[in-house]
Amino acid sequence: MLENYFPILMFVVVGLLVGVMPVMLGGGLTRLLGVHRPDSEKLAPYECGFEAFEDARMKFDVRYYLVAILFILFDLEIAFLFPWAIVLKEIGFFGFMAMMVFLAILIVGFIYEWMKGALEWE
Repeated sequence: MLENYFPILMFVVVGLLVGVMPVMLGGGLTRLLGVHRPDSEKLAPYECGFEAFEDARMKFDVRYYLVAILFILFDLEIAFLFPWAIVLKEIGFFGFMAMMVFLAILIVGFIYEWMKGALEWE
């Protein structure tokens, strides 16, 4: 009975080896073979050539996240349009109408967000 689970065990072991061993070898080889001479310039955070002027943990405005979510939403709309356009001849009128309903729902949502001012960046 346990011999049936042996391939799963091997899959887990090989997966762990493939995932963990390069990290372990990379870090270990770097420490063994690499030159380790830290100084203040190497340990300083990189901020485009000038000193950091704000805390790295500052809060972002909610509008940033809203715009990001809207981008993902409408980007996915385009991701659905390409395969639909390729198979439009095969799916016929039903597929056309289904996509029109999908687009209508997205357009209503877009108009609602536009009217609410979610796309305005003041």
